[in-house]
Amino acid sequence: MRWLLLTACLLCVSFAVRGDELPADWAFKPRSNPTPPVVRDVESVRNPIDRFVIARLEAIGLRLASPAERATLIRRLSFDLVGLPPTPQEIEAFVHDRSPDAYEKLVARLLKSPQFGERQATQWLDLVRYAESDGFKADDARPNAWRYRDYVIESFNRDKPYDRFVQEQIAGDELFPNDINALVATGFLRHWPDEYNAVNLEQRRQEILNDITDTTSAAFLGLTAGCAKCHDHKYDPIPQKDYYRLQAFFAAYWPTETPLASPSEIEAAKQRRLEWEKQTAELRQKIAEVEKPFRESAQRKQRGRFVEEYQAILDIPMEKRTPMQKQIGAMIDKQVHAAGTDVGKTMKGPAKDQWQAMMKQMEQFDRLKPPKLPALPICTDVGPEAPKTHLLKRGNWRTPGEEVAPGYPTALASATPQAAVKPLTATTGRRAALAKWLTQPEHPLTARVIVNRVWQSHFGKGIVGTPSDFGSQGDRPTHPELLDWLANEFVRNGWNLKWLHRTIVTSATYMQSSFASSEALKADPDNRWYSRMTRRRVEAESLRDAMLSVSGQLNLKAGGPSIFPELPDEIKKSAKNWPTSADASDRNRRSVYIAVRRNLRYPLLAIFDAPDANETCARRFATTTAPQALMLLNDRLILEMAEAFAKRVLHEAGTDHGEIISRTFTLALGRSPSDVERSTMHRFLQESRAKTGRMDAAVTDFCHAVLNLNEFLFVD
Repeated sequence: MRWLLLTACLLCVSFAVRGDELPADWAFKPRSNPTPPVVRDVESVRNPIDRFVIARLEAIGLRLASPAERATLIRRLSFDLVGLPPTPQEIEAFVHDRSPDAYEKLVARLLKSPQFGERQATQWLDLVRYAESDGFKADDARPNAWRYRDYVIESFNRDKPYDRFVQEQIAGDELFPNDINALVATGFLRHWPDEYNAVNLEQRRQEILNDITDTTSAAFLGLTAGCAKCHDHKYDPIPQKDYYRLQAFFAAYWPTETPLASPSEIEAAKQRRLEWEKQTAELRQKIAEVEKPFRESAQRKQRGRFVEEYQAILDIPMEKRTPMQKQIGAMIDKQVHAAGTDVGKTMKGPAKDQWQAMMKQMEQFDRLKPPKLPALPICTDVGPEAPKTHLLKRGNWRTPGEEVAPGYPTALASATPQAAVKPLTATTGRRAALAKWLTQPEHPLTARVIVNRVWQSHFGKGIVGTPSDFGSQGDRPTHPELLDWLANEFVRNGWNLKWLHRTIVTSATYMQSSFASSEALKADPDNRWYSRMTRRRVEAESLRDAMLSVSGQLNLKAGGPSIFPELPDEIKKSAKNWPTSADASDRNRRSVYIAVRRNLRYPLLAIFDAPDANETCARRFATTTAPQALMLLNDRLILEMAEAFAKRVLHEAGTDHGEIISRTFTLALGRSPSDVERSTMHRFLQESRAKTGRMDAAVTDFCHAVLNLNEFLFVD
């Protein structure tokens, strides 16, 4: 019997599919339905994930590393799930909890934490190139873009099924028109960098459509479809025609705003506005007459920047414009209207005196004017009819080829039923069809791609190492059966992301220590087969949040408009569009709430590899550079955090050196110091105090040194 079991194990391992043996188009094929393999090391198995991993390790003569210590495990889990270090009390409670389900209870608590969504949102916002400014030279602010960020956080916290999450972002206005959150979700389609004052508007429109198409295919399909905008994809089965068929789903895009208010609030504001207009009609008429020549001059000058074909659109009533004219006309309208909004600056002499006097009179009616309702930036369609989409020769908008209709990648046609486009009253219905097609349970890519992204968030690298390129030039999956098993179970469990996180982090594979045996270093030097846990540096946001947390300064207020922490001295003098938040506690909120300016990334985040928001980022790379060390050692804001940390330590530990050392280590590193560390730090405090004559300065230096330790910056 024992011999039969061993034979079954060996057969299972020998017939396991190796990722490098898969065909180039493996990702376009339907998911397999693998069964977790039988393994010899049954005692190490905690859930089915381990069977797939152990089977591969046994094939090369390895086994999982020993389990991580509890203090290490809670620190790892806390950073992974909520992006914050555990408190000393949380560590103490977990280390001494001897109940058989202690770890599962810890996982459940962290998954329920409101900080869970904040941590997970950071990675999703990287992917969708979220930003709160346009980019390019002007980099104008997008005041309400933060509502999309809050939508993402709330979606993760509420455990919104991933298929619904996808549908809302692609077509929330079409599929769920009465759900305000679904409307906010369409902000996904509005994160493109935008040179709003460009004069070549057809080119600008094409660049916007390219951005939406490329980001959608990368984020949800894990494909580099953008490589097919100029010619057939050189490596993947994506012809150029397929690229523009996919783009046609978005051809009618229409960025707009809708009030965030109930129907009764909207009606009340409307009636109040009518009353204000009635009482100010005569005065406003006089103001308009004074402004007219100045406004017309400014708008005429702005209008003259455009070619005659574009100028002519402004003279066509909106209801008579074609869908393309509406899109181009909106771009012109924005620029021309903006040119006439601040005419007071161009006035001189008696006209300006008269205008200023009347504007003073207008202020008397401000009490009647309704407050501006909060606005939601959303994306819908220009109408039920879309502009035509053409295959562009060599990707050039000036050389359109054949007209194409919305359609799905032909390489996926046999694996997924085609979702029909059904025009709606106010929109084309195209995006609704695309959203439904993407979220079919049997779709070969959608579930695989998100499962791989979540795996990457816990191990530093996905089962597919190129998370937005499942094509032939991307990495093959190291464990293809595991990827398909997880994707299948994920869909079977209602596309539940918290289920996925829970399943991964409760596996023995995740709970390993980072210790590498000599055998593992030889047979698995890159940890490709998960013979241990990979040591990882915390992400930029978690690093800043951890420093605020251990120093006792972290403000856990959730949601709302973004914050503007103070900038380093050498930057803030020249920084534009960065109004430092007046409230000091606001400046100490979590990093996910820091304003994302395309032309000015917050320096601490940027230097620790937070991505450029001009394009999608599927995986951050942890660099090691001299400026990182210099910032942690010398930056005034870091020094202020060290001072705050020292004040906390002195308040909680008193002036005894031993207590100070213990408390500092416990707060920052989640452990007690060793005897060697204790004696070394005791000597350091004595020498520093003797040099400065001040206890607080000595403790500040000590706390600053601890914040610079690799052990603080890295998670085992």
